[in-house]
Amino acid sequence: MTMKSASVAQGRPFWKEPMVWLVWGLPLASIVAGVGLVVTAVRAGGADAVIDDVQRVSQIQTTDLGPDERAAQRRLSAIVQVRPDHVELTAVTGEFERDAGLVLVMTHPTEAAQDLRLPLALTTTGWTASAEIDTRHDWNVQLAPENNHWRIRGRLQKDTQASRLAPAVGDG
Repeated sequence: MTMKSASVAQGRPFWKEPMVWLVWGLPLASIVAGVGLVVTAVRAGGADAVIDDVQRVSQIQTTDLGPDERAAQRRLSAIVQVRPDHVELTAVTGEFERDAGLVLVMTHPTEAAQDLRLPLALTTTGWTASAEIDTRHDWNVQLAPENNHWRIRGRLQKDTQASRLAPAVGDG
């Protein structure tokens, strides 16, 4: 006796048979989930959250660490503080050229549209830039001169107002 005739003989419609749900329901659910994942991936845009110039060869990614090494040799470090309407940068260690223009780049961990590039103005105690920073999420922070000769980095954690910036590599 076939499944259909068994179902009819018992007086139940086919959709009330558990075997029908296993045979048709599980593959259909996996197709719907797969389409949902593809839609999510396409909406994310596939943008890389790294702001460095990265060269990709095969499965290897490389970037120039020269600016980080130069900052480590100069022993540069600084503190960036977020105020309600501006950011302040204070040099901690190393010798910063006071006449060179500095740029503070704040990158959102996942949304490149929210990234900020802030040219800093020299003050008597450090540098400053007008900006309203949303501290409800983390920020990746990078400081470099306009010529990108060196760079120091840090991370501003969610709901905090200050971060230490230092070279990404040790003095070697």
